[in-house]
Parts: sequence; C-alpha cells; structure tokens
Amino acid sequence: AQKVLVDQLTGALFPIADDVKVQVEFNPAEIAEYRLIGYETRALKREDFNNDAVDAGEIGAGHQVTAIYEVTPVGSGAVMTDALRYQAAPEGSDSGELGFLKLRYKAPGEDVSKLIAQPILPDMGTPGDDQNFAAAIAGFGQLLRGDDKYLGAWDYADAIALAAAHKGADRFGYRAEAVKLMRLAETLSQ
Repeated sequence: AQKVLVDQLTGALFPIADDVKVQVEFNPAEIAEYRLIGYETRALKREDFNNDAVDAGEIGAGHQVTAIYEVTPVGSGAVMTDALRYQAAPEGSDSGELGFLKLRYKAPGEDVSKLIAQPILPDMGTPGDDQNFAAAIAGFGQLLRGDDKYLGAWDYADAIALAAAHKGADRFGYRAEAVKLMRLAETLSQ
C-alpha cells in the first residue's frame, strides 16, 4: 500500500518537471565509442532537443531518472566498431572533458523550457550507492536480454554482488526485493 498509494501516486499527482530532455555529447578526443543502455523507445531527434513544442517525459515529486552510458575510452583495446573508410574521424577538444551534458525541462504549467548545461569531467567523484545499484540493475537487464556481445565475463553473480553491496538505506525494501528477483532469475537461467 505504501508503494502504490504514497510513493507512486504522489509522483503522478505532483509533477515537478515537464518535457524533460537530456542530451549528451561525448568528446571524440577522449571517448572512442559509447552507447545508451535502455531508453531505446524514448530517443529524440537531435533537432527536437531545443524545440519546446516536442513532448518529452515528466518527473514527479520524489522520483528520479537515471541514464546510463557505456563508454570506451580512446586507446582502449575494447573498441567494438571499425573506423569508417570514407569519413574522417571526428576531432575532439583537448579540454580534458569527457563530454557535455545538457538538460532541458519546463516547470509545471510553463511553456518555455529552462536549460542546465555542464561539462562531464574525468573525475566527478566516486560513485555512490545509487549509481552502483543502478549499474547493477542495468547489467542485470543486459543479462535478461541476452546481450552477450556487451557483457564479457559479467554474470548474474556479479550483478547480484554489486546490487547487494549497494542497497543503501532501502527504506521500503525495494532494493532488497530487486536482489531477491535477481537471485531468482539466476536460478531460472541455469
């Protein structure tokens, strides 16, 4: 009841941001390749980012959104795509930035969006429980999809260990429940 009537319903009734759009540009001098994990059905055209007439998602009170990118640094042996034959490789900036993040949103009831922009720096701190737990869930999702191409040696035990170690406060037990489901999926996969 707590989950449905308080946590989820409150967020649905009280939006704090409408038409939320995120755009990430990676610096090719630092990042050889990247991919967004998830959100395949939510992708916007590049030109729609600045168009306030284009609808996007909303965020409710007490809710958060996480976008996870897998990145391959320049010079890494893990690059999965071949260089293009007929196009010059894009030149990046030697700024030391990994990329640039732009977030656009409308306050509830407003028609004009606000923009927040900031560089993505190499040392943005140590990931906390929320980021590590999200990474575990993303890895678990990749396991469920059977994306072996991207997983390498990552397996259910890795996802479970990372999630269990980073449940954080888990006030309502949702993260513990997720770890139980991960263990069940591991058992069913054998």
